[in-house]
Amino acid sequence: MEYLPFLMLPVAFTLMFLGIQVAFSMMITAVMFGLVIFGNRVIFQFVEKIEDISSNFVFAAVPLFVFMGAMLEKSGIADKLFEAIHIWTRRLPGGLTLATVTMCVIFAASSGVIGATESVVGLLTIPIMLRYKYDKALISGTICAGGSLGTIIPPSVVAVVMGPLANQSVGDLLYGMVFPGLIMAGLYLIYIFTLCLIQPDKGPRIPPEPGDPGFGEKLWISTRNLVPPLFMIFAVLGSILLGWASPTEAAAIGALASVFLTILYGRFSWSGLYEALIKTLKITTMIMTVLLAGTLFTGVFIGGGGINTANILINQMQLTPWMLLSLMMLILFIAGFFLDWISIVLIFVPLFTPLIITAGFDPVWFCILFLIMIQTSYLTPPMAPAIFYLRAVAPPEITMRDMYRGVVPFVILQCLTLVIVIAFPILVTWLPSVMLTFK
Repeated sequence: MEYLPFLMLPVAFTLMFLGIQVAFSMMITAVMFGLVIFGNRVIFQFVEKIEDISSNFVFAAVPLFVFMGAMLEKSGIADKLFEAIHIWTRRLPGGLTLATVTMCVIFAASSGVIGATESVVGLLTIPIMLRYKYDKALISGTICAGGSLGTIIPPSVVAVVMGPLANQSVGDLLYGMVFPGLIMAGLYLIYIFTLCLIQPDKGPRIPPEPGDPGFGEKLWISTRNLVPPLFMIFAVLGSILLGWASPTEAAAIGALASVFLTILYGRFSWSGLYEALIKTLKITTMIMTVLLAGTLFTGVFIGGGGINTANILINQMQLTPWMLLSLMMLILFIAGFFLDWISIVLIFVPLFTPLIITAGFDPVWFCILFLIMIQTSYLTPPMAPAIFYLRAVAPPEITMRDMYRGVVPFVILQCLTLVIVIAFPILVTWLPSVMLTFK
């Protein structure tokens, strides 16, 4: 009976592979095993879990961040950002891809919603890069990797969902991911620049043109185009990092700012607002349904003694703390090939976090490592959501082969980021400790 909870994972995975949606797979498994383990009493546990989810104010940030991303799609911010950044990078090797990654970083810090960033950036930059004969694999890898940076650059919807499940402060997670996110983006830029410097045909420099703006005009264009989105980033991210607002309050500020930004750029329409609200409703409903299913699933697993049994088994295996951590990272990497991010978070965060705390590791640091592994899941087939987003906006001349070939170097760079953060935990722990003292 003590090993019964461990059968929940293969049963849930089997239902998923049979084509049943993730949320319903986990709900069905939770009900089946809950009735076997607890009998009719499991109903009271389910009611309590539903109440916990519905009354957790942190999750109110989810629809607000999603709404921000939906409105930013309508605002024209991507066009302005690309113009402001590209005028400085166009003469560099791979200048268009360097501008794309930089724009993705700013866009990620504006909304934290992956699909919105990649779709908007892809539609804007792919035609330009194809016109200048950029390597198709490099185009694909840059947009997929850059577009998914919203996972590891705050504010992040994934962190908002992860925090309560790991019983950690969402604010601490947002502080902790700042340096790892910047390191990952920096590695992308270094790789692209080096590749295009060694192999100029991958990302040719754009030759000077008669109508190119001068230095003063470049400065004015950048100031005019960058100030509004940077102001919004400060309103959201700055208010969280400076302790002026909770993530939920900051998300509300950002949602309002995204509407103002759309009005400022002359892109506001009531039909656009309606479409953004409908998109927000659909995405939020999906996330919260899967979140509820995962909470019921892990509630039965933990209540049935799954965590205690796992602790006993690990002690019997005599794994060192670092061996345990390595095993978890490997499991997450493999899971990323088959599961989407929310399934990985809901299944493994409640299972792994208690074991990590018992092993003596910092739970915030572990959550950031977890987020980096989720980052790889966006690029690893067959699931690879980032590739699916790109396929939806890419022209036919960019093939799936180009996409799969293009993401490989970036997956390696993500793993390198993981190694760096494991080797230097202070990259994660320093900022939360400083901000705690500051507040």
